[in-house]
Amino acid sequence: MKKLLLSITCLLLITFIYAQKTYIWCGTLIDGISNEPKKNMTIVVEKNKIVAIEHGFSSKTSASPAPAINIIDLKTKTVMPGWIDMHVHLEFETSPKRQIEGFTYNPADYAYQSVQFSEVTLLAGFTTVRDLAGSGVNISLRNAINKGWIKGPRVYTAGKAISTTGGHIDPTNGYRKDLMGDPGTLDGVANGADECRQAVRQRYKEGSDLIKITATGGVLSVAKSSSNPQFTEEEVKAIVETAKDYGFKVAVHAHGAEGMKRAIRAGVNSIEHGTLMDDETIALFIQYGTWYVPTLTAGAAVADSAKIPGYYPALVTPKALEIGPQIKATLAKAYKAGVKIAFGTDAGVYKHGMNWLEFGLMNEAGMPIMEIIKAATINAAELLGEKDKLGSIEAGKLADIVAVDGDPLKDVKVFGKVVFVMKDGVVYKQ
Repeated sequence: MKKLLLSITCLLLITFIYAQKTYIWCGTLIDGISNEPKKNMTIVVEKNKIVAIEHGFSSKTSASPAPAINIIDLKTKTVMPGWIDMHVHLEFETSPKRQIEGFTYNPADYAYQSVQFSEVTLLAGFTTVRDLAGSGVNISLRNAINKGWIKGPRVYTAGKAISTTGGHIDPTNGYRKDLMGDPGTLDGVANGADECRQAVRQRYKEGSDLIKITATGGVLSVAKSSSNPQFTEEEVKAIVETAKDYGFKVAVHAHGAEGMKRAIRAGVNSIEHGTLMDDETIALFIQYGTWYVPTLTAGAAVADSAKIPGYYPALVTPKALEIGPQIKATLAKAYKAGVKIAFGTDAGVYKHGMNWLEFGLMNEAGMPIMEIIKAATINAAELLGEKDKLGSIEAGKLADIVAVDGDPLKDVKVFGKVVFVMKDGVVYKQ
C-alpha cells in the first residue's frame, strides 16, 4: 500500500511539473534580435521551451483545465537570452603551477575541478559554452551535465585539440627529451594530410562536438613562437574536408596572419584570437564569411600575469607581454571592417566566472553594447549551428534566460550583477 501511495504521489508530482507554465515578468527585455529593448514584457515558459512573448505582465491561460502557474517577478531587472561563451577551457584554470599539474594530476583531478568551474560559469549567466580543448575529460563533463549529475552550462566540446609536432597544443612541449616521445593522433598531434584526417576521425570516435586546431604558435605553450604558421594549407584542407564529412565545424586558434589566411582559405568556421590579422586577412574574413572570436579577457589577463615574476615559464612571459595587449586593437579594426564577431573569452586562461568582463573590453574596443549582446547570443548561436534553438527570446527556442540588476546598456558593470539564471527551463539562480 505504501509503495502504491508513493507511486501515485510521484506520478502526481511529475504531472504537476510538466503541466506547469512559468510566467517571467520582465521590466526590460533584450531579446537578442531587436536593436532596442522592450519594456514590461512577459516570457511564457512551458517545460524547457519558450512558448510565447506577451506585452504587459500577464499570467492568463485559456487552457481547460488550467495548468499550474508559476510567476517569476523580474519587473525591476533587465532580462536577456542566456549568454554563450564560444571559447572556454573548463578543465583547468590559470596558475603558476599549471605546468607541474601535467605531471601531478590524474584525469579524475581535472574532472573534479571542472565541476566547480562549470557551476560558476553557469551562475555567471553563461548557459552555453564551447569548450575548445582539454585532456578529453571535457567530453565526460559534457555528458555529466546533460544527464543532470552536475550543474553547468550546455557544453559543446572539441575534446582534444589537433596540433602539429611541437605545435601550440603538443602536450609534451617543454618536457625533457626522454619524456617528450612522439605523440600521435590519439594525443591530438598530426603531421601530413593523412594523419590530419585520422585525428579528426579520432575526435569523432571519442565523442567530440567540433574540431579545434592550432594553426599558429600560441602564448601559453612552452615553445618559442606565438605566431608562426604550424599547419600547411594542404593539412588544414584535409582537416576541414574530413570534418565536413563527419558533421563537424572547425575552430582555429591563430595569432599570426599567415596561419589565419591558410585556415580561412581552407574553409574553417572561426578564428580564435586573431591578434596579428592584417588587411589581407580581414578581406579574407569577409570574402569567406568566417567568424572572429576575439578573447580580449584572455589577452588582458595573460599580459597582467606575465608581469608577476615566475608566474609563467621563461619562454611564455615575453609572448604574453607581446600578444596580450594587442587583441583589443585587432577587434576594433575587425569590427569597423565588418567582420562577423561572436563572443568568446578563453576562460581558464583567467579565472572562471569572470567571463562577463569581455562585455566591457569589447565595448572599450568600440563595439556598441547591444551589438556585443548579440555577439554573445544570436551570433554565437549561429556560429554553433544552433540558431533554431538558442540565442534569442522567441517562441519555440529553448528557455535559456538570464537577468541582471540594472541597465547594461548604460553601465557595462551590470553584466557582473546576474540575479537570475534559467537553463533549459530549469532555474539555477533566483
